[in-house]
Amino acid sequence: MSVRTFVHAARNTRSGLDLFVLAGVLWGTGGIAGAVLAGRAGLHPVAIAAHRLLAGGLLITGYALATGRLRVRRPSRAELARIAGAGALFTVFQAAYFAAVLAGSVSLATLTTMVAVHLMVTVGTAVRERRRPGRIVLASLAAAALGLVLLLGTPAGGAGGALVGAGFALVAAGGFAVLTLDSRPALPTLDRVAVTGLGFLFGGCLLLPAGLVVGMTVPMRADVLGAVVFLGVLPTGAAYVAYFTALGRAHPAGAIVAVLLEPLTATVLSAFLRGERLGPVQLLGGLLVLTSIAVHRRATGLPVRD
Repeated sequence: MSVRTFVHAARNTRSGLDLFVLAGVLWGTGGIAGAVLAGRAGLHPVAIAAHRLLAGGLLITGYALATGRLRVRRPSRAELARIAGAGALFTVFQAAYFAAVLAGSVSLATLTTMVAVHLMVTVGTAVRERRRPGRIVLASLAAAALGLVLLLGTPAGGAGGALVGAGFALVAAGGFAVLTLDSRPALPTLDRVAVTGLGFLFGGCLLLPAGLVVGMTVPMRADVLGAVVFLGVLPTGAAYVAYFTALGRAHPAGAIVAVLLEPLTATVLSAFLRGERLGPVQLLGGLLVLTSIAVHRRATGLPVRD
């Protein structure tokens, strides 16, 4: 390898890690934006999820068209099935996640969803491959499970709200875990970015009837309109594009940066902007969760999101 090639590869890797950082931070702002829409516009979680999927889908699909990842043509049955399947799962994930945010808190909903995805994907992978996880992976799972118990065992906002929020977070995690466990090879005519954008649009259309019933109209105020635009542009469109671009430039194991920064960002923003606080026991639980996922990802080298 020449010096020039080595320097180019190092720059690409560094750029990929920077994009993982960007994706993680942007993902961590999504719950806050959703909470703002619920508080200031009175939107139902289904309506918030529909707004996010439609706005983000338009942006990502537009990016796919502009970069040649997607061409305007008649899609095949296989492509339609892949888009519809992804869209249905995105629908479950987004609607349940925002329901968890509103039932409990942004920080707990994000942490609970993240650790549940971690557990479900690890167990699902072991079952699919018929291979018992190694000791390090099992230890990380035990730490994650203990962390989740600590997070939910002493809720600051009341046991009822925490349990309801945890239930919605588990449903959200289930939807995303199924997406992650999909081992089918990418279609040669439709890459991940295009599937994500079109899947978001399909999922938004699925939620649209229910969203119209509960009410999707937002007040014509700068703060509310800004929150809608922010939700579609940054934690959705920009974050997913940054993540998929990073996967092409850095080792997939670097995605650990994104998965750790997402709940950290959500927790910090929730504390400063919404006055949410985690008690000492919950902080210990969150630390166990983050540590377990860091150890697990380093042991397996698996990407965090598909």
